[in-house]
Amino acid sequence: MVTSETSIRVQGLSKTYSRRLFKKGFKALDDVSIEVGRGSVFGLLGPNGAGKTTLIKILLGLVRDFEGQASLFDEPAGSVASRRRVGYLPEAHRLPTYLTGRQVMELFGQMCGRDMGFLRERIPTLLEKVGMAKDADRKMREYSKGMMQRIGLAQALIHEPELVFLDEPTDGVDPIGRAAIREIVMDLKSRGVTIFINSHLLMEVELMCDRVVIMDHGRILRQGTIEELTPRTGVAEFTIPMPNPEVERLLAGLGRDFAFTTRGFDIAVTDDELDQCVDRLRAAGISVRGILSRRLNLEQAFIGLVKQEGWK
Repeated sequence: MVTSETSIRVQGLSKTYSRRLFKKGFKALDDVSIEVGRGSVFGLLGPNGAGKTTLIKILLGLVRDFEGQASLFDEPAGSVASRRRVGYLPEAHRLPTYLTGRQVMELFGQMCGRDMGFLRERIPTLLEKVGMAKDADRKMREYSKGMMQRIGLAQALIHEPELVFLDEPTDGVDPIGRAAIREIVMDLKSRGVTIFINSHLLMEVELMCDRVVIMDHGRILRQGTIEELTPRTGVAEFTIPMPNPEVERLLAGLGRDFAFTTRGFDIAVTDDELDQCVDRLRAAGISVRGILSRRLNLEQAFIGLVKQEGWK
């Protein structure tokens, strides 16, 4: 449920880390501006060192002394008022291994200001959602990485936040677990919760996010919807009933890069040439079962953009 309200607003944000004894100074963020609407799923992408972690830490109030403006729900980023409305799953979380999964959720729920009555009612539902109901009373030290990640996600949602930061939420999680996390994200979105995702698994981002920002060396390279960031390649995938060696001859002079596939054939064509292809095939009595305009996937678009900017 995307609305016109803004959950995150960043304007002209820059952050320079000063030189220290054994570290050189560097500019982590360079004039970054973004807006994230309430009830949307927002993806932040970039290679290592792009500035993603610094941006998230500024929004959470963990990094200060920056230039520009950063706010959550029109409150200054890092203020008590804004942080009460936020859930956070860090990439390298360190949950207490001597506690059970259920105890971890009780601990973090109380740290967020919720009483035990509320927690006893909410925890079983959350455990069921993340697939940890059966293992909730085992010690965390017995958990696999994927199980810890599921409990980590549950603790980020324990106090019913309005904005959730998920840093590599599907890291170490099996395919069934990743599907469950996607379902949780979509459920949160439907209830007006904003989700901010930082992930290296671009397929997951492509499946979940409404808008994406691609960063490198502290700058925004591009931002937009998945459709805007994954342009058409010009290749049309034709599905026909059975392989027909006459097809290539019928389409001679149209398009380029003709190639047979297991379902039919691919050909790079303009819109006008596409219509001509269909006309020639039908005139020859060949049924066209489907035509798909191939697009770049997000990973291809991301790699091409970052390489274009000179990243090695």
